[in-house]
Amino acid sequence: MTRYIRTAVILFLISAICTALCAVVNEVTAPRIAENVEKERISALEDVASGLAIGEEVQVGDGTVNYYIPLSDGSATTGYIVELSSSGYGGAMTIIASYSTDGSVLAAKMMANSETPGLGKKAEEPWYMEMFTGLGGDSLLPASKSDLSADDGAAVSGASITFGGVSSALIAGSEFVKGLGGAV
Repeated sequence: MTRYIRTAVILFLISAICTALCAVVNEVTAPRIAENVEKERISALEDVASGLAIGEEVQVGDGTVNYYIPLSDGSATTGYIVELSSSGYGGAMTIIASYSTDGSVLAAKMMANSETPGLGKKAEEPWYMEMFTGLGGDSLLPASKSDLSADDGAAVSGASITFGGVSSALIAGSEFVKGLGGAV
């Protein structure tokens, strides 16, 4: 019996030491990780801003649209950056997209996802989001792969759920921006 108690105490001490070490490592690395995430977000905002001035973030949190940021040419609001949440095959996705005030996609970038490597992960590549560029104002954004050209449809083959998640998020962002118009 004493042997079991001694083994349990030793295992408890090992677990306590490992937990304390993990807490120390987390305390040291958490600020650096948060800083790197913020740098990546700022870089993405600059990438999709299309050379326009980036305004102040306005929180929305309606389930799909997390926040928007007005874009201006110096004198007037000419568009918006919108952070969108959606889900794909692998779970939650976060997309940052810029739109002109008529709801046309200027640029988009996948920020976070858990999609399948080789299939859904294609959405992280610049060419993938370029399929949506210029659409959403007077011309409809593709809602399914059948709305794409044959080449684009073949390029996203095998990742229909990912495409649907990206597409539905960008459509929701376009509708949101159309509702905002040019007034902030």
